[in-house]
Amino acid sequence: MKVTKTAIPEVLLVEPTVFGDDRGFFYESYNAKEWQEQTGLQTSFVQDNHSRSAKNVLRGIHYQIKQAQGKLVRVVVGEVFDVAVDLRKSSPTFGQWVGERLSAENKKSLWVPEGFGHGFLVLSEFAEFLYRTTNFYAPEHERGLAWNDSSIDIDWPLDGPPLLSEKDAKATVFSKAEYYE
Repeated sequence: MKVTKTAIPEVLLVEPTVFGDDRGFFYESYNAKEWQEQTGLQTSFVQDNHSRSAKNVLRGIHYQIKQAQGKLVRVVVGEVFDVAVDLRKSSPTFGQWVGERLSAENKKSLWVPEGFGHGFLVLSEFAEFLYRTTNFYAPEHERGLAWNDSSIDIDWPLDGPPLLSEKDAKATVFSKAEYYE
């Protein structure tokens, strides 16, 4: 496993060691011991989620203001553009974002720590997205940040207008959002 810090150092790009031949491939998508050795993080995951979305679906930017969730995310079918937004007021990168292409082909994962908003845009005809979380889903604490807020200015690689849920279409602009300390 190779771990690389992104432009926001707490957000990590994880590339597995893949063993493959003409029969297919094998890799460990997560190994607690190696994770701790490579990242220095003692992470306890409590929930695994799996979603499937069509092309141009944009999910996010989601976060939980209480019961914050760290997320280890990856794609097993298709490709997405995955985004993390720093929502920690005390952080030198507050209000900044990083984005990575995650796909079944590149097998990369992204670590989105607690204190960040998270979203993704489906680039392929459809994508299946897996994510492990460090805390349980708590709908009463869920918040949404507007995907197109000009003060954050995320450079989404859009191919036409995004397909949004009603909740995401009504998400809060950054200046009125709730933040972490």
